[in-house]
Amino acid sequence: MIFEREFNKENVSPFKGIDKTSTIDIRSCAKPNNKLWFRGVRSSKFRHVYGEPARREKCYDNLQITRNAHDSQFCAVNPKFVAIVTEVAGGGAFVVIPITSTGRLDFNASRVTGHTGPILDIKWNPFNDNVIASCSDDCTIKLWHIPDEGLSVHLTDWLVELQGHKRRVAYIEWHPTAENILFSAGFDHLVIVWDIEKGEALNVIDCHRDAIHSMSLNRDGSLIATTCKDKKLRVIEPRSGIVKSEGVCHFGSKASKVVFLGSTGRLITTGFSRHSDRQYSVWDQNDLSRPLVTDTIDSSSGIVFPFYDPDTNIVFLAGKGDGNIRYYEITDEAPYIHFLNQFLSGNPQRGLGFMPKRGLKTLQCEIFRFYKLHATKGLCEPISMIVPRKSDQFHEDLYPDTAANKPALSAQEWIKGANATPVLISMKTGESKISMPLIKKNNNYRKAIEAPVVDNNRKKFAFLSTETNPDYRPKDLINEKSQKTSTNQTTRFQQLQQRFSQIEVNNKDLPLKGVNNIGDNALNENDLRIAYELQSDEVRKLKKQLANSEKRVKELEDQVRKLSLKLNK
Repeated sequence: MIFEREFNKENVSPFKGIDKTSTIDIRSCAKPNNKLWFRGVRSSKFRHVYGEPARREKCYDNLQITRNAHDSQFCAVNPKFVAIVTEVAGGGAFVVIPITSTGRLDFNASRVTGHTGPILDIKWNPFNDNVIASCSDDCTIKLWHIPDEGLSVHLTDWLVELQGHKRRVAYIEWHPTAENILFSAGFDHLVIVWDIEKGEALNVIDCHRDAIHSMSLNRDGSLIATTCKDKKLRVIEPRSGIVKSEGVCHFGSKASKVVFLGSTGRLITTGFSRHSDRQYSVWDQNDLSRPLVTDTIDSSSGIVFPFYDPDTNIVFLAGKGDGNIRYYEITDEAPYIHFLNQFLSGNPQRGLGFMPKRGLKTLQCEIFRFYKLHATKGLCEPISMIVPRKSDQFHEDLYPDTAANKPALSAQEWIKGANATPVLISMKTGESKISMPLIKKNNNYRKAIEAPVVDNNRKKFAFLSTETNPDYRPKDLINEKSQKTSTNQTTRFQQLQQRFSQIEVNNKDLPLKGVNNIGDNALNENDLRIAYELQSDEVRKLKKQLANSEKRVKELEDQVRKLSLKLNK
């Protein structure tokens, strides 16, 4: 197509060497190869989200917040409790406050004080609001049960103690869909997968060359992503320990953080450039050779922590040591991330906890809630992220079905290879929608489930096909046989079997104590060893209590002796 244009005689041609009547061939005009990103005002229902701090009487005041320099949040929240790591001398402790008990905290409030070293991270069980896990500088992970009314005395007795790391344990994460599965990362460069019901390690992931800076699990818990001091980002299959992909994350020397962007197949990392500028990058989980998008945030020095909300596709970036919280919307098309707004505050933050979606106020259009630990004063301040809308009715577009506090899989199902999306609950009615487990392609899990059924059928058919032989012996001989059987029940083996079977019955309601099922007809060496270890632990605890009691008695006797001497004088 040829475009012709004729200039008036009064006008001068803008082209040198071209007549007043000329032709331009637009077929030779080059078009851009790549689609230009839209840089104007982008429409979004979350464009005007704003942060609203709580009033002073709705905050948690008079807290002795820890001053540990570890890059963790030191705060964990669920719809029942707020847990905050506190500053103590000669050990580690954290305080647990009922969510409604706002205001000034008593100076002598009860705490969880079972660790012998500073506590580095705490996480609530997503399927039990009364169970919390903590990891410490003493190389252990402990699980605690918090009663509904809170703590009335200092809690020193834990449910389970997990020992396996050789150096301090830095981070812990719960599996998002499987029950009783916990992940821990330590300064011994190891990630350990734990089965807390049995109190044992399922797998030890040893692929990191240096200290681990963060870890995150995807939506169904089938993959775990880690950032490391060697500046590499890794995506790992946790059951096998196979590294699916890895690549250089950020070139700065400070710590970088990672979080999965739900079930989109992408991740976001925060870190520092060579020039110490804070930046974020979006990655494809299957190809970590280069990021999809990288952009600079600012030039501050504090580590940036990412928080992702899979229901609204919003990621919040909060820097440690400053008061800003930036939030971005995630999309499926380039550039994948769009800046929305930021919450500004003059009070720097030491850590941030966040409330699960099932604990938000839907009638106030609250889509996220942070619990900010102030760095300069002992205050925990709730900050609500609100979508401004005039109607106070339930908005279905803001609150899709969210993750419920019910597991989709048992620990054994996940270990055998099953994956499942979270059980969803309606934010309006509270009804849960159960998701079906997804079986791996190799069908190992299906074979493991179907094998006992096939074996049972084979045994049944074998029994039915055998010839029946009547017993024509006299009745006296049959009675003699039954007497021998009853006599055998008094043997030492039978006594042990009955004893430990009774232990199993008594401990049936304590799934976190680590007692394996001891069958009624078989008692192997492993079961005896476990029972022996349990009894040994009880004996050690009783000896310790006895020693403390004797020590206390001696102290009281000394006091009585001193008082008697004073009275005699």
